[in-house]
Amino acid sequence: MPRASKRKAAPSTSTSVTSCDVVPPRAGKCKSRKVVDRIGSLFELYANQSLNMIDPEGIEALCSDLGVDHTNVRILMLAWKMKAEKQGYFSRDEWQRGLKELHADTISKLKKALPGLEKELMTPPKFEDFYAYAFRYCLTEERQKSVDIETVCELLNLVLGPLYRLQVDLLIKYLKVQSEYRALNMDQWLHFYRFCKEGPESGPGFKIMQLDEFLFGLKS
Repeated sequence: MPRASKRKAAPSTSTSVTSCDVVPPRAGKCKSRKVVDRIGSLFELYANQSLNMIDPEGIEALCSDLGVDHTNVRILMLAWKMKAEKQGYFSRDEWQRGLKELHADTISKLKKALPGLEKELMTPPKFEDFYAYAFRYCLTEERQKSVDIETVCELLNLVLGPLYRLQVDLLIKYLKVQSEYRALNMDQWLHFYRFCKEGPESGPGFKIMQLDEFLFGLKS
């Protein structure tokens, strides 16, 4: 299905006076409405008109304009900020919510907001929420409770790898050679984060003792 690809014409430069210009007490409301309108116009640039949503093709175009690969963790962070429910799609309400919180009504502002979003998620409570969201975002089927091992490995590498490289590499190596687990559920996903956060980061006994501890947790 086609998506909107034409940019809207630039707003008129007419100097005609509007109610927003002559009623000072309403200036804040007028400014807020203009921001919402600009965010809405930005949505139209990437939206599939028949779906009234930004679909995977639109997200790819958005990533291109932001100069970010669609597999970059910042796109997942953006989805978290929007509270996007369906993987690969942004609804109009989700888009409005996320960009308003980021104070971004242009692509340039959104691009500048991404490093700040990444910094925001470095606080433990928000990172924990993001970490859980990343798993839920991969539950693409109704009543789906678990995520396949291949996807889990990719997600671990993307979300947790930069913080706990040794632990993540060991788990991924194990998951790819074992035959007992075909998928992981949310409890197991959260358990690994707690393990990484609470256990020692390195040491000669890590591979034997710490990974065994984690695997025991998976089975419990």
